[in-house]
Amino acid sequence: MIKKTGNKEMKHIMGVKKLKHKVRHILVGLLAACLPISMAACGGNGGSTAGATGTTTGAASAGAGKLQVVTTIFPEYDWIRQILGENPEGVELTLLLDNGADLHSYQPTAEDIARISTCDLFVYVGGESDKWVDDALKEATNKNMVVVDLLDVLGDTVKQEEVVEGMQEDHDHDHEDADHDHDDADHDHEDADHDDDHHRDSREIEYDEHVWLSVKNAKLYVNTLSEKLAALDPAHADTYWKNAETYAGKLEQLDGQYSELFKNAGTKTLLFGDRFPFRDMIEDYGLSYYAAFIGCSAETEASFETITFLAGKVDELQLKNIFVLEGSNHKIAETVKNSTKSRDQEIVELNSMQSITIKDVESGITYLDLMQKNYEALSGALK
Repeated sequence: MIKKTGNKEMKHIMGVKKLKHKVRHILVGLLAACLPISMAACGGNGGSTAGATGTTTGAASAGAGKLQVVTTIFPEYDWIRQILGENPEGVELTLLLDNGADLHSYQPTAEDIARISTCDLFVYVGGESDKWVDDALKEATNKNMVVVDLLDVLGDTVKQEEVVEGMQEDHDHDHEDADHDHDDADHDHEDADHDDDHHRDSREIEYDEHVWLSVKNAKLYVNTLSEKLAALDPAHADTYWKNAETYAGKLEQLDGQYSELFKNAGTKTLLFGDRFPFRDMIEDYGLSYYAAFIGCSAETEASFETITFLAGKVDELQLKNIFVLEGSNHKIAETVKNSTKSRDQEIVELNSMQSITIKDVESGITYLDLMQKNYEALSGALK
């Protein structure tokens, strides 16, 4: 069984350093102060904007008079794209993290702040990596903006980050409560549509941010986003509901495939020689896991103890595969493999959607495609 660390023992493993928090706070403040200038003179290297004719790059002002929707990460962007369908109103849909930047290290530009400030619907994850959003929303000029925080949508079902047995401690994220000096209690932006009943005011507990990697969660998010779009654009509400229902059916089918796969799998344990962002997916299907690092870890080197522990688990459970994330150099996984008795495990890559670029978007890549590929990779590995 996996040994979980209790709340009192957790070291805010999913947080970022005090210095990074302060830098983000100062940066967003400076950007907000320059907002009028940036809105008038922003360049052409900002987020991608998807209108009725496809995906382009340009300033938010290019969509004057249209419904403005801004998303931070690709899954949010693609869910809304599926709901819009043919996009009858030519809604301007912006993806902020469009250059492969990781959610955990992203810093907003002046143009990003400008887009958020005037948009009609803003969608973000809401975890520790999105701390900058609080300040950005306080500077919003559109006081009727609808805000969707993915972690808030999950309410009480949102999962705490955890350290499992053998996992490398993330030293880059250790920080003291006394130094965690943010103004989160003053999260007071005036959005009636932002349900603060479930807002995570207590920063002593850190939450898993990678909620998009659960197909079950995706179904909930599509329903929530279609509700928001329908309310903002009631003239096309029926279209949005129909598209959302069709898309939810596809997600439901994939969810069934995952459920059937894991029900019949010879092993119920996945082992990652890498970071582990699949917490929600694991719990959806009653699996267990071991990994080198937590999902938000900034560590790149695993200790001898971590390598030895993981290799021992591979031997003990007779695992045939060691999993890694997209773009991994496989160094840790290879070291674990070479430390096992048989040294014949296959290294299997899963996509966490944390490095999607504008080129990927333009090529037609979708959330459903990537989750289907993850299913196929798991299916092949767990035969």
